[in-house]
Amino acid sequence: MKTLRITFPYMGNYVHAFRGLLEDLGYEVVMPVKPSKRTLDLGVKYAPEFSCLPYKIVLGTYLETLPKGVDRIVTSGGVGPCRAGLYASLHEKILKKMGYNVEFIVLEPPLVDLKGFYKTVQKLNYKNYSLWYIYKAIKRNWRKIKALDTIEQKALFLRPRELKKGSVSAKYKEVLQYVINAYSEKEIDEAEQEALKQLDKIPVDLEKLVVKVGMVGEIYVLLEPSSNFEIEETIGHLGAEVKRSMFLTGWTRDNTLPGKSEELVSVKAAAKPYLPELIGGHGQDSIGNAILYIKQGFDGLIQLAPFTCIPEIVARTILTKISQEHNFPILTFFLDEQTGKAGMETRLEAFIDLLKRKKLQKLSKS
Repeated sequence: MKTLRITFPYMGNYVHAFRGLLEDLGYEVVMPVKPSKRTLDLGVKYAPEFSCLPYKIVLGTYLETLPKGVDRIVTSGGVGPCRAGLYASLHEKILKKMGYNVEFIVLEPPLVDLKGFYKTVQKLNYKNYSLWYIYKAIKRNWRKIKALDTIEQKALFLRPRELKKGSVSAKYKEVLQYVINAYSEKEIDEAEQEALKQLDKIPVDLEKLVVKVGMVGEIYVLLEPSSNFEIEETIGHLGAEVKRSMFLTGWTRDNTLPGKSEELVSVKAAAKPYLPELIGGHGQDSIGNAILYIKQGFDGLIQLAPFTCIPEIVARTILTKISQEHNFPILTFFLDEQTGKAGMETRLEAFIDLLKRKKLQKLSKS
């Protein structure tokens, strides 16, 4: 049987776990390259003008990868008012017009259509591996995703407290390879522990006054650093600790497994007085997490969203009200190909400075 060549959209460090799973399923993986200005320029050139930033970046990623020879593209679908659920079909039409006859495999949320999800998995399993084999492959690579999230969270905590600027980012990049190169669950466990051990060796000031910033918004611009100019690293270097509302482990748990996690229930409950209905994308979650961050004593909030993202535009309107009601600073970035890193950094510097002054005033009064 011919070994099929497959690719997928680039999304942070998770691409290494995706690659591992697809290789376990017998594919030759054509790795997508990390999105760059060229990637975005390609997407902008061939995408509809009204389409959002993630759509353009993903299209650009395909256009960079397909010339290497690809039989299949596997990607996610979606339900509700958000346009993300239509990305795959629109991408497929554009690519066919350009002469790329590649097969799309779209994984829709299993909680919506379990039977359809199973059929898609069977199609993806073109070498007919047993369900037990597939389960073990998923379990192993899921463990890798959890390790990647744990290490990233550690770096987010340490970065604003580092004594030498850039030391956390440099070590984080190094120890990521431990997990990326691990294969078995035992190897991943050991790699995670060693990575955390190495990060703990970085000289930091745990007594330093650090402001805490929550971060909410649309999933792609939250999880793919190239889409937001590595905003978390910038914020950390400015002396603020970032608490991102979404990691792939939590999102996958809440969108693929039956039942509702305690975390999801609390987010929906917090959002209910302001936005009781699902409006697509992550709009409701942005509201709920904002309220929870306020209750947890955070100093401010940053919302990241693609320009023209309707769910986050709705959320932004409500966040303005929440900011006024609770005297809680909120900064929103709507991102597209016109967004510049320099302007973004200037706004961040002013915002973090505001949070620090506000925190010092609060401490002096107490």
